[in-house]
Amino acid sequence: MARTLRLVALGDSLTAGYGLPPRDALPAALERTLKARGRAVEIENAGVSGDTSSGGLARVDWSVPDGVDGVILALGANDALRGVDPEVTRRALDETIRRLKARGISVMLVGMYAPRSYGEDYVRRFDSIYPDLAREHGLVLHPFILEGVAGEPRLNLPDGIHPTAEGVRLMAQGMAPHVELFLGRIASGS
Repeated sequence: MARTLRLVALGDSLTAGYGLPPRDALPAALERTLKARGRAVEIENAGVSGDTSSGGLARVDWSVPDGVDGVILALGANDALRGVDPEVTRRALDETIRRLKARGISVMLVGMYAPRSYGEDYVRRFDSIYPDLAREHGLVLHPFILEGVAGEPRLNLPDGIHPTAEGVRLMAQGMAPHVELFLGRIASGS
């Protein structure tokens, strides 16, 4: 039997499970989804509501314990909502990836899109962060954490931003193929 791989999901409220019981948060839902697909995996929730990419960088060293096999890095939603300069977000995510890799921890990147109301220039600059960093660092990328959930009232809490338990379940199903690719890379040492 394959060794159980230990992952940490480092993110914001979309990871933490804002407004939901812990069992319905994304890391728990993703772990259940992957186990149902035959994967031996444990996913720790290191999501902090309100966190930005810079906040995640500031806490990465103590939020990700030694001995972890990989990190699912899902930060940037709050940067986009607050209109943070995309260069600030890019630098923080890049440094977080570098720190984790320097510790021998594999990284998977989970993307976010900027609100379209921020204008074409901001959207272009923000949306390019994730594919660019994934390419530069050779990472598995899940392009958009809220794929199929964003803008769907029945899948979001009344705030229209945070997913319901059903929304999180769909997010986990959508992410699972990318996470399986990531797990395969970890298992093969690549």
